[in-house]
This record gives sequence, structure tokens and C-alpha cells, in this order.
Amino acid sequence: MFFWSIVLILIGIYSSYIFGQSRIKKLVYSTNLKPKSQYNYHAQYVLSWCLLPALIVYFSWAVFEEQIIQNLILDSFEYVEGAAYDDGLLLAEIRNVANNTDFSEGKSKEIINAASQYKSLKLTSEISFYISIIIIMVLGSLYAVRKINIQFNAQDTIEKYIKYILIFCSSIAVLTTIGIIFSLIFESFRFFSQVSIFEFLFSTEWYPFIPIREGQAAAEGSFGAVPIFAGTFLIMIVAMCVAAPIGLLTAIYLSEYASQKVRKTVKPLLEILAGIPTIVYGFFAFVTVAPFVKSFGQSIGIDASPTSALAAGLVMGVMIIPFISSLSDDVINSVPQNLREGSLGIGANKAETIKKVILPAALPGIVGAFLLAISRAIGETMIVVVAAGTAANLTANPFENVTTVTVQIVVALIGDQEFDNPRTLSAFALGLVLFVITLSLNVLALRIVKKYRERYE
Repeated sequence: MFFWSIVLILIGIYSSYIFGQSRIKKLVYSTNLKPKSQYNYHAQYVLSWCLLPALIVYFSWAVFEEQIIQNLILDSFEYVEGAAYDDGLLLAEIRNVANNTDFSEGKSKEIINAASQYKSLKLTSEISFYISIIIIMVLGSLYAVRKINIQFNAQDTIEKYIKYILIFCSSIAVLTTIGIIFSLIFESFRFFSQVSIFEFLFSTEWYPFIPIREGQAAAEGSFGAVPIFAGTFLIMIVAMCVAAPIGLLTAIYLSEYASQKVRKTVKPLLEILAGIPTIVYGFFAFVTVAPFVKSFGQSIGIDASPTSALAAGLVMGVMIIPFISSLSDDVINSVPQNLREGSLGIGANKAETIKKVILPAALPGIVGAFLLAISRAIGETMIVVVAAGTAANLTANPFENVTTVTVQIVVALIGDQEFDNPRTLSAFALGLVLFVITLSLNVLALRIVKKYRERYE
């Protein structure tokens, strides 16, 4: 249904566009007057009245169709007296039989009848869907065509529609952000009603494996998040120690020293690093970097863990190099050329110009690139899961095993969990604190940029 509905909508919008354009041309020809808007705006107006109602019908059908059919099936299903049914499993079985007759062998008469009804309802729904799409597109086009005349300002109307669409899209982004924040706050309050906030923020023991079900054996949980956040920042610091100098120096070389031929070759190769899946980085850290770190530590008399913060941080640093180098390169290139020429004109050399003029002018963008890289490092999960492990260990030694906030969120939510125990709810508390820390870093960075930013007329 998806493919043919898209084809039908595309045919409809093309036809409505041609229809609207021909309509205004006929009016111009018959009245010999100049229209208030160009032909294409009138055509776009008809197209919008054809497309938008069709999209509303399409998405409404996609959202509600299956649920309505399921409710009709369950309402008419002939339950066997004394038999126990689970609605989810029952519907899955009915769908399997309806989609593949081979599954009907050994099934009860009630299931087969329900599957037949399901197929019939799906067919009726599909036919009704196509008819509804056609009718709504035709009616929308006819309504729009009736409003077209020489004095109709189609351009202003189309621009208003575009403005409303942009406002709608912006509202979705804002409301989604607000929803995420409130969901974190609500679930975090549930967690803090069972675990002291002071224990969570200041205790150094993280052992969330409490009994979840009756009869399950486990110790009383401890929810001290200090080692988790310490591990997160330790790995982030290691990653930034790798990515910050390499990324920034690479950006300076590409923008100020490299030839166009070298730049066109090196920059795409660097940006390929950003497209590699993080699980691949994790495998590389576990198979190659972690053994190297362990052997290196042993060679200098340090007992390095096979899953260390150093191994994860080194690979994470390589992963975020493109974020710093690419963004910093774009920012440095945006510095006005007359600043370079003025510095060189008063006798400064290339290095002095970069240090005293270009980098101060590009400081806000460079700080933004660093912040993006830090956020990427803090939010990374797969590299840490594979290369650093899940043990909450409070240490500043990068050769030891640590974990991060994102890993513990995954551990808390994975498997058959219920949202009524501290172990599961701790994921939301961790996410809320991480959100506050990230927001604080952004505010601090904005103040630093505002204080040290160079202003040029």
C-alpha cells in the first residue's frame, strides 16, 4: 500500500500543478489582464490544497488503521469458553494465519475465521484508503481552483503556508525537547522518592542489583553515581587530549598551509572517520588498542586492565577528530582575508598571524567545535561498552577499568525490566544529571566566548 499510495499522491500533485497553471493561463487569455502573482504561485496554491489534505489522510490512516482493525477483530472474536487468551499473542497468531495460509494447519476454527475477517478488513481498508485519497485530492484541487482569479495574491498565500509549516516544524522540535525534559524530571523524582538524592550525588558505591521480583536473591542496592560520572569524564578527557590538538592543528594546516590539491584529498578522508559506525570503533579498540595498551603498561611496570579507560579514550579521540577538524577548518576559513593581509602587511609572519589574529577571530567557532566533540564523547556508548566495560570504578588511573553514564543507562534499561524499581529508574536520574552537566558546560562556554571574542568592524 505504501508504494502505490506514494505513486498516487505524486500523480495527484503533478496533475494539480498543471491544472492550476492552465487555469490561470486561461483567465489571463480570456481577460487580457496581468495576474497579481506569477503562474507558478497559482499552480503551487492548487498543489498545496491537493497535497496537504492527502498527507493528513495518509498519516491518519497509517496511525489508526491497524488499531481499528484489531479492535474490530477482538470485538467479534468467538472466545472458547474456559480458554485463556492474551490479546497480543492472539492478534499475532491471527495476522500470521492471514498473511500465510501455511500457518492455518492445526489452528482452531475461531482463529481461521478471525484471520479471514482480518484479510477482508485489510482489503476493505486498502480500497477505502485509495478512494479517500483520490476524493480528497480532487476536492482540494477544485476548492483551490475556484479561488484563483486575476486579483488573487497567490504568492502571499503560499508564503503564509510555508511560514505556518516552518512554525509547525519548529514547534515539534521545541515540544519534543520539553517532553524529554519533563519525562526525565518526572521519572527522576520517582527515583529520588526511593533513593536519597545525596546518596546518588555524593556516594562512591554503585551497586544497583537489587531484588526486582519476589524470591529473587540480590544484595541491597547502592546508587552512588560519583564513580560513573568520574569514569565518564576520565574517558572524555583522554579522548579530548587526543582529538583537540590533532583536530585543531589539522584544521590550521588545511586552511592555512595546504594546497588546494592536498586539501581536496585530506579533508574528505578525515570526514570518513565520522561515518564509521561506533561499534566498529569498539571492535577496533577491543581487538587492537586494548591489547597494545595492556602490553605497553606491562612494559613500564603498570598492571593495565584489558578493558581500560585509556583504550576507550584513545579510540574515542580518533572518532571525534573530524568533528573538531572539519568545523574548525570551516570557521578559520570564514575569517576575513583582509585580517590576514593586514597582519602580514605590518611585518608579522605566517605563524604570528595565525596565533595573534586568526585564532582569536575564530575562537567562538573553535570553542563550539570543542563543545560538540565533548558532547559526542560524553554521549558515546558502544565504544565504552566494548572497550571499557561496565564496572563502576572510582579511579583517576586511565589504565584501569571504568564505566560511563550512557553505559549504565543501557544496563539499567536492558532486558525484562519494570518501571517501578530504583534500578530501572536510576537511568532517568543519570540522564537528568548528565543533561544538567552538559547544559552547564554550554552556558560556561558561551560566557567564555562572550568574554574573549574579538569584534571587528
